[in-house]
Amino acid sequence: MSTAATTFGSPNLAPASHSFSSCRLLSHGFTVAANRRVSRASARASPAAPRRRPEYVPSRIDDPNYIRIFDTTLRDGEQSPGATMTSAEKLVVARQLALLGVDVIDAGFPASSPDDFRAVRSIAIEVGNTPVGGHIPVIGGLARCNKRDIDAAWDAVKHARRPRINTFIATSEIHMQHKLRKTPEQVVAIAREMVAYARALGCPDVEFCPEDSGRSNKEFLYHILEEVIQAGATTITIADTVGSNLPVEYGKLIADIKANTHGIDNAIISTHCHNDLGLATANTLAGAYAGARQLEVTINGIGERAGNAALEEVVMALKCRPELLDGMYTGINTHHITMTSKMVQEYSGLHVQPHKAIVGANAFAHESGIHQDGMLKYKGTYEIISPDDIGLTRANDSGIVLGKLSGRHAVRSVLVELGYEISDNEFEDFFKRYKEVAEKKKVVLDASYRF
Repeated sequence: MSTAATTFGSPNLAPASHSFSSCRLLSHGFTVAANRRVSRASARASPAAPRRRPEYVPSRIDDPNYIRIFDTTLRDGEQSPGATMTSAEKLVVARQLALLGVDVIDAGFPASSPDDFRAVRSIAIEVGNTPVGGHIPVIGGLARCNKRDIDAAWDAVKHARRPRINTFIATSEIHMQHKLRKTPEQVVAIAREMVAYARALGCPDVEFCPEDSGRSNKEFLYHILEEVIQAGATTITIADTVGSNLPVEYGKLIADIKANTHGIDNAIISTHCHNDLGLATANTLAGAYAGARQLEVTINGIGERAGNAALEEVVMALKCRPELLDGMYTGINTHHITMTSKMVQEYSGLHVQPHKAIVGANAFAHESGIHQDGMLKYKGTYEIISPDDIGLTRANDSGIVLGKLSGRHAVRSVLVELGYEISDNEFEDFFKRYKEVAEKKKVVLDASYRF
């Protein structure tokens, strides 16, 4: 390694050319219930033998453990202030999402503007008809429950091989009273009529979302969901629109809907969780555990207000902890996560914080001497995910970042990596001087400790 090119002030992460490692799972600490499932779940989710993605059928999934990933980066993600992308940029991101392996691309809101209509139509034509690894994603367009929006959505997505209309209307008391100014009976009638209208246009795949489901009356939810399923809805999205739910609460909501909604077996239950309390990923996983089989996410967790559940967090949690999640799995090629994250950051202008899980600059970096010593001995001591799994390579194999907290083992390993061989006495003198410098700097670059 060239000394001139080595910087230890950051992990210097870059997309990897190939990957072969898997999540580093501990074999200890499982609950009693989890222990009963370990063998079955581990066999199902073995990264060495990934299972085949089930054939796409709008209203069912033939493998009960398969999780559809619905990416809404280009729609809900773009609603982040300042995150607007051009039509050309959205098309590039859509191609990358297809390469990543998402099942559904929420391409935009066609009725919102002529430019968004053109973007969704372009994605439907160019991405929605091109197999990537034998897979063609569903292309969806958002529509409010009115004919104008639904017509626009259908005109945009109908060019895809697998088109979907995603329509919604609010169902919480606060939204019906203050925003819609409609009675619950009127809302049910509108929802039923508009789902039927979307199907009558020829769309075989209609997703219905009761907006603000998390604050809606459960009995009312059961009723309106029964009506739209009967009208032809193939996916039902339960939205924690304001991010107010706790995981136990949201999981119970999904379970209750699954248990009390007549005809629910004729549709897929989907999650849609916002991050206002920092619980979007946790709520999404709770929903999956309770029976949801489509999870709505965005790259880097971007989205309205505090954002949405992050695709990379949800997918890697499912991949790394199958023994606690009944062996659920996705069709995502995780090796493309880093490149996709960087692309979305570049085009949206929204850069993730350094400590962001999975894709943050510090996610695989270690400065503490105790941690560095463990990493040099065995990487599984402080990392549950291999960087290779998400398409990352590091400037140094152990992710060591030199700073004032770094210990002798880490500093000496860096010297060896740079090509320096020194005696123990020389190293002790060097280490003393290194500490003096490190106390005055936030990070230490290789040029600071060359002889």
